[in-house]
Amino acid sequence: MTEIISAILAFIIAIGVLVSVHEYGHFWVARKLGFKVLRFSVGFGSPLLRWQGRTVKYPANSAEIGGSDSVIDSEGPEYWLSSIPLGGYVKLLDEREGPVPLAEQHLAFNRRPISHRIAVLFAGPGFNFLFAIFAYWLMFVSGVPGTKAIVGTVTAGSVAEQVGMMPNDEILTVGGRPAQTWDTAVLAILDELLRDGLIDITVQDDQGVSRDLELDVRGREAELTEPEALWVGLGFEPGPILPPVMDEISNGGAAEQAGFLSGDQVVSVEGEEISSWFGWVEYIRERPGEKVMVVIDRNGYQRSMELTIGFAQDGSQSIGRIGAGMDTNLAQEIYGQAIVEQRFGLLEALPKGAIKTWEMSVLTVRMFARMFTGDVSVRNISGPLNIATIAGDSARAGFTAFLGFMAIVSISLGVLNLLPVPLLDGGQIVYQLVELIKGSPVSERAMLIGQQVGVFLLFILMSFAFYNDITRMFS
Repeated sequence: MTEIISAILAFIIAIGVLVSVHEYGHFWVARKLGFKVLRFSVGFGSPLLRWQGRTVKYPANSAEIGGSDSVIDSEGPEYWLSSIPLGGYVKLLDEREGPVPLAEQHLAFNRRPISHRIAVLFAGPGFNFLFAIFAYWLMFVSGVPGTKAIVGTVTAGSVAEQVGMMPNDEILTVGGRPAQTWDTAVLAILDELLRDGLIDITVQDDQGVSRDLELDVRGREAELTEPEALWVGLGFEPGPILPPVMDEISNGGAAEQAGFLSGDQVVSVEGEEISSWFGWVEYIRERPGEKVMVVIDRNGYQRSMELTIGFAQDGSQSIGRIGAGMDTNLAQEIYGQAIVEQRFGLLEALPKGAIKTWEMSVLTVRMFARMFTGDVSVRNISGPLNIATIAGDSARAGFTAFLGFMAIVSISLGVLNLLPVPLLDGGQIVYQLVELIKGSPVSERAMLIGQQVGVFLLFILMSFAFYNDITRMFS
């Protein structure tokens, strides 16, 4: 229950901040370019809190700002904090929504220059991108912890094994770009995957020898972009590898009865090589009650020992258990050597944040485009339930993780709103460009049809999102 509450709170905070940033972009640019703003609302529905802004001075005619010294005083915008904290809006004066006094007609949205209207429409997504740059800048200044891109287990017969990838290889570059951490490596792998399905990787073994590899997954893009399918499809897992060394042998457990001691390292089971602790755990979990022959390494000498796997209930499922824990000191030593931190000075971090935002934006655009063509799975679309879950997880992981989550969501909001779909900022920008080309506004009938199409497309998008959320909950 605590996790659910924290996820809801984190989701509301994240969405509240990012929507406010988006709407403030519209608001700020509209005010600067001489549009009359009637209302700025955080949230939808009836207002919980409202107040009237100060009187605003506007140019007294329809000339460009600064073209006249005469001004008029007009009532300032209303500010609302509304009851439904899942969005927000900025309401501008517009003759299409009702009669406008003659003295203020030049302040209406539909009377302002087309270039100014486009600037106002673009400002919302633009501020989302600026927020992401700020968030990444703050993260890089404070330090972003990460793990070196060290390869874990490699699946026999997989694409990775066929090109010569080995456990404990460290990935140096992907597509020619440095891969300092798994975070940067994964993004670069996805980028390469979405480009042409050829993933160029430079790795270095534990002896310092580097090799160039090319993973050919052309035609499998949709399969590999299924959630949680990337590593299975490529045939390797993120490392580093934690050796299957046992510790904390429980009294009376199956491990003690078999004669295992703290420090024993599993070599193989029934002839199957065991290379990692998690592979050992998975093997045991899948075989409750079975009797197996285990080869261990004890102080440099191998010996075979018979083990009868115990069992325990995990809900309605019976799983294998032997009563042995991992060597936590060894785990801390291995993972400690793999930890790196990306930290930059105040000025150096700014271009780093801008580059990170650009890379994430391009990747998001490619994902949307390849979903449209069917080359990327639509199961990657997340709805509010999954976003809330991730928000809660990132909030519990700390401020830096939560800030990174907000940066990614802010970029997604920016890209989504720029799609040429009626009802979104991108669709409204298209209307302005059409008016610029044809010399007259888009007809009311065309706008009505566009709105209907936009509602239908957004309904389809939200249906996919909710379906994906529900299937994730029950899978």
